Amino acid sequence: MFDRLKEEIASIKARDPAVHSSLEVMLLYPSFKAVRSYRMAHWFYERGHFFIARWISQRSLHKTGIEIHPGAKIGKGLFIDHGSGVVIGETTEIGDNCTLYQNVTLGGTGKDVGKRHPTLGNNVMVGAGARVLGPFKIGDNSKIAANAVVLEEVPPNCTAVGVPARVVKRDGIRLSNSELDQIHIPDPVSEILCEHLIHIEKLKKEIEGLKEEINSLKKQEE
Repeated sequence: MFDRLKEEIASIKARDPAVHSSLEVMLLYPSFKAVRSYRMAHWFYERGHFFIARWISQRSLHKTGIEIHPGAKIGKGLFIDHGSGVVIGETTEIGDNCTLYQNVTLGGTGKDVGKRHPTLGNNVMVGAGARVLGPFKIGDNSKIAANAVVLEEVPPNCTAVGVPARVVKRDGIRLSNSELDQIHIPDPVSEILCEHLIHIEKLKKEIEGLKEEINSLKKQEE
């Protein structure tokens, strides 16, 4: 148990430059408190003590602002940065060393039964305000941009952006801490709009050129 605690503290310290000490993480970080409460609630949930499990999870919600259903399955090294408004549904599965930012929802669409919530692979980053909705998988090493709404599977080593989210291909390499950037991510929708604007400007210039040629021909005929 103590080794697991050390691992989780070390994981938070490695990904948050604002941490000054392990004691600060243990006593003041809502992510650490929420995950520890989840593990206790999950222990009761797996043994059929559903009321106690939900009581623990709801108590943790009121203290941390992070709602983790005790039925979810979470690997080691989960870091929830800030954490306010994070919701993790009952059938969610999260791999190792994942990072979630504030206001993230790992939820369902309301139409699925059984497995209703997403599965996150290892080393996945989900940006602030993102919504991942449905029983599909986000592949290992993938990134979900801030405020994206993901409604379908994201392959490994990719980045999903936009509403609804689209995938931007990335090299098949594990993301390092320096790449935990929610802002400087290419937006394929903006890129397409820019391409269309450039094309429109070219057409305008061609039309202006044709008008000048027509006017020149008219003058010659006169």
